[in-house]
Parts: sequence; C-alpha cells; structure tokens
Amino acid sequence: MMPRPTVIGIGEILWDLFPDGPRFGGAPANFACSVAELACDRIDVYMAGGVGADDLGRRTIEALHLHGVDTSCVAVVDRPTGQVLVKLDAAGRASYEFAAGAAWDDVAWSDRLEQLAARADAVCFSTLGQRSEISRQTIQRFVRGTPAACLRVLDINLRPPFWNKEIVFQSLQLANVLKLNDAELSVLAGMLRWRGADLELLKRLVERFSLQLVALTRGAAGAILLSKSGEQSDLPGQPTFVVDTVGAGDSYAAVLVIGLLSGHPLAKINAWGNRVAAFVSSQAGATPQIPNYLHQP
Repeated sequence: MMPRPTVIGIGEILWDLFPDGPRFGGAPANFACSVAELACDRIDVYMAGGVGADDLGRRTIEALHLHGVDTSCVAVVDRPTGQVLVKLDAAGRASYEFAAGAAWDDVAWSDRLEQLAARADAVCFSTLGQRSEISRQTIQRFVRGTPAACLRVLDINLRPPFWNKEIVFQSLQLANVLKLNDAELSVLAGMLRWRGADLELLKRLVERFSLQLVALTRGAAGAILLSKSGEQSDLPGQPTFVVDTVGAGDSYAAVLVIGLLSGHPLAKINAWGNRVAAFVSSQAGATPQIPNYLHQP
C-alpha cells in the first residue's frame, strides 16, 4: 500500500474582516483547507505558521481541525493573530488592508518544521507570508528543505506594499510550480521588462525560472495551465453567481496540487479547478465546505 502524500501550506494565517464579521483565511491556510476538503483523507495535510494566544488564535486551530488540517506545526507566539480588512466591490472582487505585527510575521525555525519539510510531497507558499525577515527566512528554509521531487508551489500573491523584487525572485528560484493571476502576470512582466500575449509570457516564465508548470487564473475568464513539456490547457471559467472571490484562487491551487500528485492531464485538472473555484466564489468566505460532487475531476 502506497503511503499517503504529505501536503503543506506555509505562511500567513489570518482572519478576513468582512462587513458582516470575521472569517478564517490566509492564502496558504485556504489552500490547506481546500486540499483537505477535496482529498477526503487520501492526503495528510498540514498548516505551518503562527497564531496568537488569543480568541482568534483558538478559533484558527478549531477552523483548521474542522477542515481536517493538522496544526502541529502552527506555533503560538506572543503577537496577535493576523487580521485583514476586506472590502468588496460590486462584482464581489476583494481588496485588502493587512494589520501589521501579526503572529504569522514571527514564525521561527524548529526541528518540527525541519522534519515536516523532509517528507513533503507538495508545499504552497507566497510572497505575502515573507513580509517579515524572520518568517521569510523560515519559509525559504522550509522550501529548500523539501525533497527534490516535492512540488514547490509559489502562489505569488502580490499584496502591496508587502513585496519587492528581491523576495519575488528569491521565491521564483525556490519554486518549481508558479500560480498567479492576470494582474500579477502584468506586474511580473513589467518587472522583467517583457511584453507579449499571456501564453508567450507564461512560456518565458517557465524557461526563465526552470519551472515544471505555470498556472494563470483569470477569474470569470478561466485559467491557463502550461508545463515545461509544452502540454497546455486554456479553458473558460464556469458560470456562477459570485458572492465573493476570496479563496477561489486558493481552491484552484489545491486542485492543481492534487491533480499533479495524481498524474491527471492538465485539461482534466483545469476543468476541475474551474468548477471548484466557481463554487467557492458562490459562497461567503474563503474556506466553505466543498460538496462531494466536486471531490473528483
């Protein structure tokens, strides 16, 4: 019997403060919850990061456990649990205002993290989680400590002002899979002084950073997947009634990792990811429980 894969989200853990109240979030935490929901006990899913010794910290652990995520690598630190003010426009698109000095900014290296990294089959990290020096060092050390065959997924997650060229390039050099949205592709192309159509830019990213695969999400326009072998899939989004788009891209990243670990072709992964992201967009908050009919491609 094959051992179950180990998948980790590492980085920011926070609560999205919506007009109607707080909801659990943070891109790598959303990713971990979605993997656990979709994998249905076929994958061991961990979250690595930090929370405060406060009510939101306690609720964080409860929320992760509710989705089936292991919290043994979530440290309790002497800072408040992360919070972000979320504002939605008329189309449900979100903008964010992040609180400073949060618990996820103070995640120190540990033997437990070293042991978890050594058995990772996939890890998802972002640039936002690296906005502080201590957490940046921890996240980058964790990713470097994963096995050669591990999927190192950079969900680039450019949130001004919490990124710079150095962090972006360091992260790209650590990653072998890149997930970004159309706005982030435009920013990255500008940094590299590249011009061209989306697919041409994705090909150049694969070559420039020796990536196995790049995923471009485009909201209602769907997504493009491109591998280093030249396999590609370009599919439109699934029609849905949008409540808010928070967490939709993270759920797509979860499908991407499960699909790649399962050896599915990119077209199947892309279609599945679009269906799951459409469902998440139709729900309030970033980590809804995902119904059984979406658990398979």
